[in-house]
Amino acid sequence: MVAAIVLAALGGLIIGSFLNVVAYRLPRKESLSHPPSHCPSCDTPIKPYDNIPVLSWLLLRGRCRHCKAPISPRYPLVEATTGILYALVMWARWDDAAGIALGIVLVTILIPIAIIDYEHRIIPNRITGPAAIVAIAIGLLFDQDFVVEQLIAGAAAGGFFLLAAVAYPRGMGMGDVKLAGVMGLYLGRAVGLAVLIGLVAGVVVGAIIISRKGSKEGRKTAVPFGPFLALGGIIAIFAGDAVADWYGDRF
Repeated sequence: MVAAIVLAALGGLIIGSFLNVVAYRLPRKESLSHPPSHCPSCDTPIKPYDNIPVLSWLLLRGRCRHCKAPISPRYPLVEATTGILYALVMWARWDDAAGIALGIVLVTILIPIAIIDYEHRIIPNRITGPAAIVAIAIGLLFDQDFVVEQLIAGAAAGGFFLLAAVAYPRGMGMGDVKLAGVMGLYLGRAVGLAVLIGLVAGVVVGAIIISRKGSKEGRKTAVPFGPFLALGGIIAIFAGDAVADWYGDRF
């Protein structure tokens, strides 16, 4: 088990490096494979020994080897976060192959979605579309009994946000609707906790913005909802089923 968790963490570090590329290039409609990794300031290709997740950034003290331009700490943070979450999924779902696959893939899509939505106010269909197909494929491959729950949860979560988007289009976009639906496919009934956490986190942040900027200006401040949904989704991977069981036992 320990070896598997370590391998998951190392794999997460490597995938996290790629997720940085996705988060940067995808909203700019650039190729994810060409050109190879390069410094965004001087365009110098990054050597393999300078592209080791987390470690290279630390050794270079957060600067390009050639032009000395600062490299955002976001890069090692994304790599480390992905590695930690992969390890946690492996640990938490050790005896559940479907749970491991669904959890790891969900982490993989939520991290770049959160970054892209925060920076560009979009949730790309190029992520959510394939992600939906992969979720169903995992269900069919590992746990066919779970597929019905997947479809119901996806429709319920997506439908809930669709109603919100229709009622208040300025506050909810179709990207959020699609993301909620996809999260339902990965989380099943646990998506309820993800939605709740996302809504509460959004309300709290909105209240903070209004308290700082005032009611009139604060209400005009655009706040992307994708990162809040992503936060809820990550927490629900680990706590969603337990909360659903607790709620079901009492009600």
